[in-house]
Amino acid sequence: MSSSQIAARQGFTAEAFESLLSTLDEPGWLTEQRRRAWRQFTDLPLPRQSEEEWMRTDVRLLRLGDFGLPPAPPSDVVVPAAQLSEGVELAGRAVSCDSHSVQSSLKLKWKKQGVLFGSLDAMVNEHADLLEPHLRLPEEWVARDKFAALNAACWTGGALLYVPRGVVIDEPLHALSALSARGVDLGRVLVILEEGAEATMLSETANEDGPGLHCGRIDLSVGPGARLRCVNLQDWGTGVWHFAHQHADVARDATLQWTIGALGSRLAKVNQHVTLSGPGADVQVNGVMFTEGRQHLSYHTLQHHRAPHGRSDLLYKGALQDRSRLVWRGMIKVDKQAQKTDAYQRDDNLMLSAAARADSIPGLEIEADDVRCTHGATAGRVDDEQVFYARSRGLTRKEAVRMIVAGFFQTVFDRITVPSVRDALGQTIGRRIREYD
Repeated sequence: MSSSQIAARQGFTAEAFESLLSTLDEPGWLTEQRRRAWRQFTDLPLPRQSEEEWMRTDVRLLRLGDFGLPPAPPSDVVVPAAQLSEGVELAGRAVSCDSHSVQSSLKLKWKKQGVLFGSLDAMVNEHADLLEPHLRLPEEWVARDKFAALNAACWTGGALLYVPRGVVIDEPLHALSALSARGVDLGRVLVILEEGAEATMLSETANEDGPGLHCGRIDLSVGPGARLRCVNLQDWGTGVWHFAHQHADVARDATLQWTIGALGSRLAKVNQHVTLSGPGADVQVNGVMFTEGRQHLSYHTLQHHRAPHGRSDLLYKGALQDRSRLVWRGMIKVDKQAQKTDAYQRDDNLMLSAAARADSIPGLEIEADDVRCTHGATAGRVDDEQVFYARSRGLTRKEAVRMIVAGFFQTVFDRITVPSVRDALGQTIGRRIREYD
């Protein structure tokens, strides 16, 4: 795509939308889907707290008029350094800023095996037949809320990873999405693994501290017998509004390990849904969250078992300081035909401040009668006896708390099989811990 014709941000207006469409080189069915989504976006109001899904998340302070469809980023924009890929030999790398591709590369040996990696909108026309089944969104997904409709109508840039049948990529691929000052990111990430393929996909977001808006989407398609490790690190500055819909479809005997890190943004509202659509599908979801100041992070998860003999295991851990708030609402849904399901979900929170608040709402919706489904949630403060013991061994109070927090997260870190991810999350959290009150 060449969107340099959009000279300046025009707001989320019909004129700006038509200007965007004029720059896109894509199939007609995708343009028509965008137009339908735009009508949904203009018709839908901002979510209200009277809606059950949003009753704990208040977006009344968001002024969409302060943002708009992103023009090309300035030529002198500085892209923040990546955290997940430091010291890692990569198979490919894609960088975008304000929803525009800045850099894209893929090693020749993987190109020769048919792997595709780079800017999604740059490839959508050339590979339309391959991508159409994955880019067509059900109407109910588009109409889920105003932010889902905005992304479906106006997404640009983003990243695509396609791994053909039987290809095993033994090096990670990395995608970085950045924002300039008052930037807008409407990126979309699409990962497709065909039967028997294997890959590791690392994606992260970052910007210098300041206002911004992210309205994104992630779709993962894991084919029969395929194996995908996917990591998403959200580390925006504290002025960014973050909205995202994320969905994975896991086929027969396929394996997905999906790790999310939620550390930044002013307010984040994310829906992370996993569908186990084939018999024997196996999914592990790991979540690491750390909030400070007045941050508000709200994550809604769904483990949807649609086929028998599926296994899903979700573990979220969050630590909160200052006056921040974490909301997690999880659901295990088992369809009638999904017998022999084994599903588990757990959310643990460590309160580092008396003023912080964590809401954990696990749930089960089970129609099958031969299943094992369990859930749990905990919240508590740092044990003062542990702090005293550590200080009696010569540690300062801050060092003691940092050690306790590291131990709290260790169980989820042990599940992460990518060393650079464990290191990045641990170091970032350690830097943010202040004196415990």
